[in-house]
Amino acid sequence: MIERNHPKLSVGAQCRLLSIARSSFCYAPQGETTMNLGLMLLIDKQFLDTQF
Repeated sequence: MIERNHPKLSVGAQCRLLSIARSSFCYAPQGETTMNLGLMLLIDKQFLDTQF
């Protein structure tokens, strides 16, 4: 939909025409860190241990 190498319209101009934020177009989601995954695992374990 958006052409990075458009000869006349910059990425910013194309985003404005489509009414989307340029940052939304350029955003690349990052995966979870090992530390965060470990913390989530501990939270899940604690939750499951205290449910019953």
